[in-house]
Amino acid sequence: MDTTKIVIIDDHQLFREGVKRILDFEANFHVIAEGDDGEEALDLMAKHDPDVFIMDINMPKVNGVEATRRLVDANPEAKIIVLSIHDDENYVTHALQTGARGYLLKEMDADALVDAVKVVADGGSYLHPKVTHNLVREYRRLTENGISNGGRNGSGSGGTASATYQQVEIRRPLHLLTRRECEVLQLLADGKSNKAIGEALFISEKTVKNHVSNILQKMNVNDRTQAVVVAIKNGWVEVR
Repeated sequence: MDTTKIVIIDDHQLFREGVKRILDFEANFHVIAEGDDGEEALDLMAKHDPDVFIMDINMPKVNGVEATRRLVDANPEAKIIVLSIHDDENYVTHALQTGARGYLLKEMDADALVDAVKVVADGGSYLHPKVTHNLVREYRRLTENGISNGGRNGSGSGGTASATYQQVEIRRPLHLLTRRECEVLQLLADGKSNKAIGEALFISEKTVKNHVSNILQKMNVNDRTQAVVVAIKNGWVEVR
């Protein structure tokens, strides 16, 4: 397999060293450079041409969002994972709109970091499970408000709109997924990590990963975030 070249930019040296240590355990990962401020991002890209940037969102001179914007302006194909302590959807949305391909919370475990780099390097997007849950909850809130407003402002048949929404909400993709895969999909929407899903269903983490791979293939999506968004739009999961 090809080596994935990674640049880490974070102003906390101890945290940066911890991230580097985790990544260096992966045979096909190679941390080729480090920086302590977003100001260095363009120079590091020009000098090293990395496959993936891992970027802290809060830095003293140039923050991660601004550095991401500069990188994407210079190279629209730049693949950037933002690291943050913030799980608020406003931070996430801003980072993604700027061009980030991933968003991880600093409370992540090692597996989430490795998975995120693999997914983003392959051209996908990756959100921390807790972040996914918050975005899904906000999406559902906006959807409910939209349906409610549509009922009041349309033909006056608000009850019909509400009934239709409830009918959609209880649908399940059993025509597409197995019952176990439906359970896994619901737990993905709940913001559970692979480890937490395994504990909830009393199965191994490896089995969970296999189920997630099957779900992505059957739903024809690139990553778990897209799977959850599609599931929400089709009423296949509940936001709890």
